[in-house]
Amino acid sequence: MAGHSKWKNIQHRKGRQDAIKGKIFAKLGREIYVAARRGDKDPANNNQLRLAIAKAKSQNMPNENIERAIKKAAGEGDGSNYESITYEGYGPDGIAVLVEALTDNRNRTAADVRFAFTKRGGNLGESGCVSWMFKRLGVIEIEKEEVSMEEEEMELFLLDLDPEDMEISEDTYEVYIEPERLEEVQAYLEQQEIPLSTAEVSMIPENKVKVHGDTIKKVLDLIDALEDHDDIQAVYTNFDADENEIEKYS
Repeated sequence: MAGHSKWKNIQHRKGRQDAIKGKIFAKLGREIYVAARRGDKDPANNNQLRLAIAKAKSQNMPNENIERAIKKAAGEGDGSNYESITYEGYGPDGIAVLVEALTDNRNRTAADVRFAFTKRGGNLGESGCVSWMFKRLGVIEIEKEEVSMEEEEMELFLLDLDPEDMEISEDTYEVYIEPERLEEVQAYLEQQEIPLSTAEVSMIPENKVKVHGDTIKKVLDLIDALEDHDDIQAVYTNFDADENEIEKYS
């Protein structure tokens, strides 16, 4: 599970670019819409909706956008009906790729996803072909510079949370917990006045595949093509590379 923050940093940079184009807000709004359609329209009674709203707020999505998505789910919108679909496949050098989509036209999205894989040296696989390589976990990331505790003291503090796993890098603490505990642990850390840079449910690869050179560019091109699609909410892979090499090609 090590290195989640390294890849997230690159995603965050891309996320800021998307925000300028308004894409990220559209995707977050769709996620809120689907969560509200599936359950109670009141976030207090809908865990999935609370998490979607928290994710949107972490990206500085305006409250009016959030409220609009919830109202749309309640029947005050244009009547679009989205469904969740997960695509699985292999990228360059056989890396595993897991794609989560929300679409109102599954045929269009499937064709586009297949094209993205094929054009960039990958192939779309059958359901279940790579999902077994990932584990769904809550991920909490804390910037070291944001906390006053020394590393050893902070490590013991985080271990008391009984995490599934934990990774300490040069700049961050990453805590992996069961998805059902994410809100509870997040609330506790906030009560302790510990700022969080990330608190989300993610698909974490059990093992990573190291790639080098031009293969990194091919992998990043595939991820970019998928993430740029309006219907794609998230892309997960088990690829790993040296951070300097990733910077070179991203």
